[in-house]
Amino acid sequence: MSGVTCCLRFPGQLNSDLRKLAVNLIPFPRLHFFMVGFAPLTSRGSQQYRALTVPELTQQMWDAKNMMCAADPRHGRYLTASAMFRGKMSTKEVDEQMINVQNKNSSYFVEWIPNNVKSSVCDIPPKGLKMASTFVGNSTSIQEMFRRVSEQFTAMFRRKAFLHWYTGEGMDEMEFTEAESNMNDLVAEYQQYQDATADDEEYEDEEEDAA
Repeated sequence: MSGVTCCLRFPGQLNSDLRKLAVNLIPFPRLHFFMVGFAPLTSRGSQQYRALTVPELTQQMWDAKNMMCAADPRHGRYLTASAMFRGKMSTKEVDEQMINVQNKNSSYFVEWIPNNVKSSVCDIPPKGLKMASTFVGNSTSIQEMFRRVSEQFTAMFRRKAFLHWYTGEGMDEMEFTEAESNMNDLVAEYQQYQDATADDEEYEDEEEDAA
């Protein structure tokens, strides 16, 4: 939270705000669930002995091990992403690193949203660090979490476990079925955009023109 909001609180060379974040990160209204990462993840005692560079920060923040949720971004594709750097660094170097990441890992980004990685630079680093970066990604691999929750829910709902606590407070069984259906639709939507290609859009445009 600190990394995401630092541009609202401190001056920077390339500032961002919540509106810009929302516009850049949410390509479709329902797909607003993000994966968050942070770098460097080091112990407080060893921070003063490690001199970090922008390439190192970039490599760490895109690493699956630095993600704060139990989903592997390598199992999906990024629809959009935002990288927020903190500390004294060159915006040119940040931009070069972002382009480098996209070029090297192009298969992990959807090709039908060009320039889908936004970066911002805030001059004030977190306490005790010279440089840090926060990552927010809208990846289709987040569906792994929803699938897991759905499977666990289905297993419990089938046995009607704990259901009486909710029905006793006035809820209806149908509300649970509806919520499960909504989640399955969300997973299907993430999968649809993961599999989509730029050719699909061209084909749809041609069909509309013909109609």
